[in-house]
Amino acid sequence: MNIRKIVYEELLMEVEKPGRYIGGEWNSTKKTFEETKCQMVFCFPDVYEVGMSHLGLQILYGLVNDTTSYLMERSFMPWPDMYKKMEERGIPLYSLESFKPLNEFPIVGFTLQYEMSYTNILAMLGLANIPITSEERMEGSHPLVIAGGPCSVNPEPISRFIDLFLIGDGELVLPEILKKVANYLLDGKIINRKELLLELSELQGVYIPAFFKEEYDIDGKYLGTYNIFDKKVRVKKTFVTDLDNAYFPTKLVIPFVDAIHDRMMLEVLRGCTHGCRFCQAGNYYRPVREKSVTRLLDTAAKLVVESGYDDISLTSLSTADYTGVKELVDKLLNKYEKDKISISLPSLRVDTFSVELAKDIQKVRKTGFTFAPEAGTQRMRDIINKGVSEEDLLTSVEGAFKAGWQRLKLYFMIGLPEETDEDVIGIIKLGKKVLDMGRKISGGKNIIVTVSVASFVPKPFTAFQWFGQNTKDELIRKQYLLKESVREFGKGLKLSYHYSDLSVLEGMFARGDRRLGGVLQSLYEKGSMFDSWDEWFKLEMWNEALEENSISKETYSEHFFSETEPMYWDHIDIGVKKKYLWNEYQKSKSLEITRDCRLGCTNCGVCNDEIRMDIKGEYHG
Repeated sequence: MNIRKIVYEELLMEVEKPGRYIGGEWNSTKKTFEETKCQMVFCFPDVYEVGMSHLGLQILYGLVNDTTSYLMERSFMPWPDMYKKMEERGIPLYSLESFKPLNEFPIVGFTLQYEMSYTNILAMLGLANIPITSEERMEGSHPLVIAGGPCSVNPEPISRFIDLFLIGDGELVLPEILKKVANYLLDGKIINRKELLLELSELQGVYIPAFFKEEYDIDGKYLGTYNIFDKKVRVKKTFVTDLDNAYFPTKLVIPFVDAIHDRMMLEVLRGCTHGCRFCQAGNYYRPVREKSVTRLLDTAAKLVVESGYDDISLTSLSTADYTGVKELVDKLLNKYEKDKISISLPSLRVDTFSVELAKDIQKVRKTGFTFAPEAGTQRMRDIINKGVSEEDLLTSVEGAFKAGWQRLKLYFMIGLPEETDEDVIGIIKLGKKVLDMGRKISGGKNIIVTVSVASFVPKPFTAFQWFGQNTKDELIRKQYLLKESVREFGKGLKLSYHYSDLSVLEGMFARGDRRLGGVLQSLYEKGSMFDSWDEWFKLEMWNEALEENSISKETYSEHFFSETEPMYWDHIDIGVKKKYLWNEYQKSKSLEITRDCRLGCTNCGVCNDEIRMDIKGEYHG
């Protein structure tokens, strides 16, 4: 079957945004199967323009294709119109570079960025004619299906379908995986799969579900998940210690369709030291590692030449924490302002320093300004260890309005531990203070303040992993309280919030176990896909799948773990100690603040005698 010919001549004129499916973008690899020792396809389980905004894809794609003798190609979840036509005409899911079916690759890899993409993973495997379960693939010459990304910290809900998880940074371990798989290939197919998996399991950061077993007592109570060869074995996260000298792509693949984030991405640091108690990423990406200003300026110069973009985005979990950020911004502006190349900082703190940075970068192009106070009252901000006062926020907002910003967005959460109705109403009251300040400073200009409110989802490896999520009815009640508060206190504010059913299902998967694999398989058989998109999410389909598998989502999402109760992810070790997280949970109840660990070690467990971090995030053995 000539897939390229069929797609070009028969399908592209019949689907929305045909540029998603044609490949051949600027800077995409020209390497071929024939000239490489092992081939992998990187699958992003969402639509093309979302996946092409993912920095991790660009890093691993460039790393494999530019620095190794192996090959990485790309594939994305087709939009439902294209998916249906491919199914009808028997066209398997293919890679954008070679138009080869995914089942012809020795390795098929997925990134796990958000739980509600899991159904897309199964849909992609099915469309690729790859058996969806790991057990089915154990016999025969099927691809090795691997996965990584932040959701892999609790891999159990999707472990039925994945042969191997990579926990942590992929830059060091992925080439080693490709190398070992290459040694087990015959005519492009894996031989002796079980022996290969045993060898791969020796790599740090590699978790193979087939080698771990869940244990229960006679009453069905969960006792733990253990390595079948040695109960003491835990899977330890891998991470790049020297980020400054780690590979970073300077030839980004430039998408044909406008990506969600259509710009140069310059990673300035990895990790975060603030210790917000709700934040999984802050713990997963610890310890903090920085790049030098010199290295970043050199990378930026190459990106400008190779990409054609007119915006350099300084990416990290908290860019204002980068110790060289002021020097970097000044030098980038001095060099590129004349060429109308702007600098953007998508993650800024709520403080005057961040506002001053924003004032500098808006010389080229002014966009909206976003602050994330997370909670509406100081009590709640202390509970979550946000480290931001109302005075901090209002001072920052004042600076933004005086600098000419007219559009501000404020991010908050509802459903946090110990939250009261007063805390919920406080979100709107704080938003109204910001709006009133903007109107006063602007002298009547059209000020727009948007209050965006997410429903809190407890995540593994956070201080709140023990906390049971608010019920759906309680979340809806709090959303109604927000709407009523806007009518009473917040006239003029724009309010947006998330669909509560999605938040509850996300909570179920975030802290779930292997039994949820049956729900996913039922959803696949029913044709579920794009569940993170409101227009494609079908609650009745989910309820049917849950009922068929005798699963109550509330049993997972609303469950409060006790201190000594085993958790479904205890066999994964990301470095942060469980005892530290429990202590943080207890401190939250007494409104006790934990300092930023750059100001002094908080003994989370990540840094030890072998790896020690100084205030600049530099490492010493």
